[in-house]
Amino acid sequence: MATDDVRALMSAPGNDRLSWNTPLSEEHAARLIAACAPAPGARIVDFGSGWGELLTRLVEAAPGATGDGVETDPEAVARGRRLVEGRGLADRVSFHEVPAAAYARDGYDLAVSIGAAHAWPGGAAEALKALRAAVRPGGRVLFGDGFWEREPSPAALEGLGAEPGDFGSLLELIRLAESAGLRALQVTVADQREWDLFESAANIGRGERWALAHPGHPPHAEVTAAVDARRTGYYGGYRGTLGLAYLVLGT
Repeated sequence: MATDDVRALMSAPGNDRLSWNTPLSEEHAARLIAACAPAPGARIVDFGSGWGELLTRLVEAAPGATGDGVETDPEAVARGRRLVEGRGLADRVSFHEVPAAAYARDGYDLAVSIGAAHAWPGGAAEALKALRAAVRPGGRVLFGDGFWEREPSPAALEGLGAEPGDFGSLLELIRLAESAGLRALQVTVADQREWDLFESAANIGRGERWALAHPGHPPHAEVTAAVDARRTGYYGGYRGTLGLAYLVLGT
């Protein structure tokens, strides 16, 4: 198994234990959906939608609402299309395999982007401006992005492959939204339990489960090494340092 195959084995879209590729509980997700308050017939777009679980739930929350998922990962898009087909929403939710920065439709009632700010060359600042431009006057934005809970240690930076300037504080993220013409209606952050469950279900858990089930396979050592590296990076590095904020914003 080549390195690319190991990455595919541990990828999020193929992991049926993940509802979404972010540290987010069911209860927290429900609160975000309630705060976004999509109205009947709302038009919703999700930039970096993955397989569209959150987008689908937002559409389900509003009779007659429609959703556009913007996602470049073909595996995620394929899972998303199966998802909406299975829920009878194929006529209300569509996926577009284009880069977020190249998607030009506007006039939406709600624009969403969680953990996808890197899709824009200018990062979070450019992402927030793009989300603001995508919604009609009076529309809402749901933006999820990282921030430093505390000053990152060398181990945290190494575990993430990050630089100190890659994120700011939570207040700096809120101010960045304000500079894009958006005002915070609700600000919540992923708690430690959400982070731990996410890491356990995602790369670490999926790879470990495969390794335990395939002890004699040739790539066993490579998969185990990848799992150990991720475990060290999280528990010995960025756990409690990297935060994930969910901002519900008004225009």
